[in-house]
Amino acid sequence: MWGVSLHYYTLPTGNWQHKGSATRFGEDQYFSTMQRALEMKDILHDQDSVMDRYDPRKKIALVVDEWGVWTDVEPGTNPAFLYQQNSLRDALVAASTLNIFNNHADRVKMANLAQTVNVLQSLALTKGSQMILTPTYYVFDMYQVHQGATLLPLKLVTPQYTLGDAHIPAVNASASRDSAGVVHLVLVNGYPARSITVHASLGDLKWSRVTGQVLTSDHFNDVNTFEDPDKITAKPFSGASRKDDDLVVTLPSKSVVVLTLH
Repeated sequence: MWGVSLHYYTLPTGNWQHKGSATRFGEDQYFSTMQRALEMKDILHDQDSVMDRYDPRKKIALVVDEWGVWTDVEPGTNPAFLYQQNSLRDALVAASTLNIFNNHADRVKMANLAQTVNVLQSLALTKGSQMILTPTYYVFDMYQVHQGATLLPLKLVTPQYTLGDAHIPAVNASASRDSAGVVHLVLVNGYPARSITVHASLGDLKWSRVTGQVLTSDHFNDVNTFEDPDKITAKPFSGASRKDDDLVVTLPSKSVVVLTLH
């Protein structure tokens, strides 16, 4: 046996009969969606703990071959086709989930969104001969820097994003070093209305400057449409700098930031 399969979908409401809208939601469902997505960390920890008892040398892979946000279908579409829009919220879920996978790279050897085009949390939406790229697509594009790279462990101390009596980590991250020795750090700020400044001590790493990209928008339920296909795209990021030997990054609210240390 090469691997064990795991499926886990993020339902904004937690109710399979009424999963919630892909676009018409407020902060309560934004928070619950992010909260449920971050449960992937605990799920992988529990799975890994069981597998380590029987496979301590980690010869068997854990394959998360169905994951992503599942909402109610778009109004007026065939419910059997599972067509849903894709908002900035989906991008933040994708980035946070990929960070979790990256940080469990010793066990998670494969992970796939269930669909690529038009279905659930897809990378592209089509209408006739037209095609648009979703916010989730741009996360996958930005995260290519981790492909074929070596995981760098990190210790993250983050403020909490609190809504009512519930709270989740506001920031999540993962880091890697590629075959050329270049270090990439990816960070997600899930706080919808607050920028967060991160101070990173990089030890003996030699670097002189930092460049980056950011994915964000004015509202967490913003989407790309066929009328406005480029509303949410990755853009150059200038909010990171060097202070003495530390990296200082100011993460915009509800954003994904990918940094390259030169």
